[in-house]
Amino acid sequence: MDLALWIVAGLLCAVMLFGGATKVLVPRETLAAAPGGGWTGDRSAAFVKTLGAVEILAAVGIVVPAIVDIAPVMVPVTAVCWVLLMVGAMATHLRRHERVAVLANVTYLAMGVFIACGRF
Repeated sequence: MDLALWIVAGLLCAVMLFGGATKVLVPRETLAAAPGGGWTGDRSAAFVKTLGAVEILAAVGIVVPAIVDIAPVMVPVTAVCWVLLMVGAMATHLRRHERVAVLANVTYLAMGVFIACGRF
């Protein structure tokens, strides 16, 4: 079980890092033109960049506390916060009728639930 939790946490960390770095580094106009990124056209650039920074912090919080064994309770707390973020993401994509993005969000939400349940 521990190995499965580490694998899922590593995969989720990669997703968080990639998504966060993309939001922080890529201009909002470019993101808005990408598939599933149309929602960024409805938000300010500051909001998109802040969301990207939060995702990068989540990537750190999902693995680092367990690796260094300092405040390991932060791993499931981060996972719960990620689940809440995915609920918001699903609501946004559902409003825009982006079913593929919703399926991806459901997958990431399930990964977060698995980590939260396994680490609490």
